[in-house]
Formats: sequence, structure tokens, C-alpha cells
Amino acid sequence: MKFAGTRTLVRLVLALVAVAVAVLAVSGCSMLKDASKSDTAKSKVGDCINVIEGSATDSKTTPVDCSDQKAVYKVAAVYDKKTDCKEEETSYEETLNGGTTAFLCLSPNFKEGACYNESPSTGYKYVACTAPEASFKVLKRIEGQDDEFACDANTATSFRIVHDPKTTFCLGNPKG
Repeated sequence: MKFAGTRTLVRLVLALVAVAVAVLAVSGCSMLKDASKSDTAKSKVGDCINVIEGSATDSKTTPVDCSDQKAVYKVAAVYDKKTDCKEEETSYEETLNGGTTAFLCLSPNFKEGACYNESPSTGYKYVACTAPEASFKVLKRIEGQDDEFACDANTATSFRIVHDPKTTFCLGNPKG
């Protein structure tokens, strides 16, 4: 005995099973791809990063809350392949077996009153102002402006500017 619509019901069930298998396959591959990334490489735009140890080839970093003193960088952009970052940004590239697994563009996220070490090869790192490796102290952080003339020329020895979002960092001697 045949019931009307059985074929349609079987086709519908098979179609739903096929869709479920396809979704699991795609999400499973995505999960495997993300499993090989560090926590830093999994960061999203707006997340912040602490540099524990800077290196041109193997930096040690960790995501931190953006209000943390050690939140040296804020993620400005995330890419799957090497991309040119803006002039004021630092690039972070993570590779595995010779292939890029993550590429981030990072903007400075300095805190007013905090000190940092700056290295051309390893970027910025939070340090105590009394540390011998302290390169500069953030005298003032000005939100909403990207203008070096906002810094007091009598106290600031240099500045850093981020254009998006507009931020000016007035820098001085870490010992002063």
C-alpha cells in the first residue's frame, strides 16, 4: 500500500540531511583552520593585544582587555593573507608550515602615564617607566584628534598619531 506524498517526504528528508552534512563539513573545516591559530590570530577588529616578547620572527603575544595597561595594540584590520597596513599601523603575521594563517594590522593603544619600549624590529612593548629599556612615556592621549600640534611643545619630545579612530599620543622622556 502506498501513501500519497511519500516520495515528496523522502526527498525533503534527504534534502535536509544533505544540507546538514554540508553545513557540518564547512563549519568543521573552518574550526580546523581556526584550531591552528593562536589566540592573537583569532582576534577581531577592536580587540587589544599585549606584547609579552617582541621578535621579528616569533613574537609572544596575548589578547587582553583594552582598558588594561598592557594593551599595547588595538586590532585595526584582519586579513587571511599578507596585506599592506596603514603607515601608523604595525603588521602581525602568523604562519604555519610556510603559509599565512592570519594577518593583522595593529594600531597603538597607549595609555596616558604609561611607558613603552620601541624597537624598529619588534614594535612596542609595555614596560615600567623605571626600566632601563623604557623608550618613551605617554604624557597625553587625545581622543578625537589626529594633530601633532595638540601636543605641548614644551613637554612633548615626539608624538604618534592614529587616524582611525583619530587619536594623538604626546610622548616624552620616561624618566621625566
